[in-house]
Amino acid sequence: MEWFYSQPEARERFRWALRDSLDELLDGQRTGRWAYQHLTKTEKTYLGTAVEVNLTKEFAIDNGADLDWSIAGLDIDCKFSKDLGGWEIPMEMYLCADHGERSGRADHAAVVTWMDDDTSRWAAGIVRITDERLRWKRALGANGDLVRAYNRDNKRKLSDAAQSGVYWLWGGLQRDLPTNLLRDLHPETRERILTARLPGRRSSSGQQRVNQLFRDVQDRLIGRQVVLTVGQQDDAPKRARDARIKLRPEGIVVLGHQGSHPHAARALRLPEPTKGEWISTSLVPVSSDDDRPKFSLDGQFWARGCGEEQLPPVPAPDLPDGREGLWAHRFGAGFNA
Repeated sequence: MEWFYSQPEARERFRWALRDSLDELLDGQRTGRWAYQHLTKTEKTYLGTAVEVNLTKEFAIDNGADLDWSIAGLDIDCKFSKDLGGWEIPMEMYLCADHGERSGRADHAAVVTWMDDDTSRWAAGIVRITDERLRWKRALGANGDLVRAYNRDNKRKLSDAAQSGVYWLWGGLQRDLPTNLLRDLHPETRERILTARLPGRRSSSGQQRVNQLFRDVQDRLIGRQVVLTVGQQDDAPKRARDARIKLRPEGIVVLGHQGSHPHAARALRLPEPTKGEWISTSLVPVSSDDDRPKFSLDGQFWARGCGEEQLPPVPAPDLPDGREGLWAHRFGAGFNA
């Protein structure tokens, strides 16, 4: 446990490794899938392997002699389950005289992981595996002796008592698995986005879907993976840039991480995009004495609009891209953050 706590930003990196593992299997860019339930049975089985691989890469963990990892000179296994407490433990993880050559060389520790995309919860813990801490059951027959509760692969799960003894990293159950934005949307909104098409066309268009995404989902950060899933095309930044051009006449600005855009987001009190993120919002021209968060550009103040105030829409401003000399000339001291 001390090893994980010693790693820079370990908790943040851990939760993103879980998120990336699921997104990797969903493969939204090719498939358009956005929920765990869309995975096949085989893919769901592979999710544990994806989690192990991504955590190994993220933390540069060495391979163990007998198990998945070597941390601080000790062999450690990484186990994932879609059900909290459902980790399946193989024989090589613990000492047992009855297992003969299949017995582990020691009672090894396991890093046990879990996530639930539907509730944005996740957890990571450490537990020492022993024969006694795994499940037992009553044998059939008159004696009803206790026997080890193997599954078809000769693996066993932690007993209920042993689950309560797991040392949970970062204080226990976490509630901030990076959000699956498409899953969180209202079904009607999601359907409108995923079926958006050009007038007169029967089939949906990737760019039209991305345009609709930024039109319908405003004032929230939208990540690269969401844009790729909605567009089902390469080059998420290009789809976002094209949406910026298409939506400007509607009074909608799409802010990214470069040039003046982060400054505009701060001025409007919006979450600030980082690389691979965008945020859209509707703007209206306002007077200098308007008390809303605002910025000025070429002598005109702009603030976030609401309701009928945006009808008919005034085209959104074309924000500077940060090229040499353009920033100071167009914003100068008039940019109010």
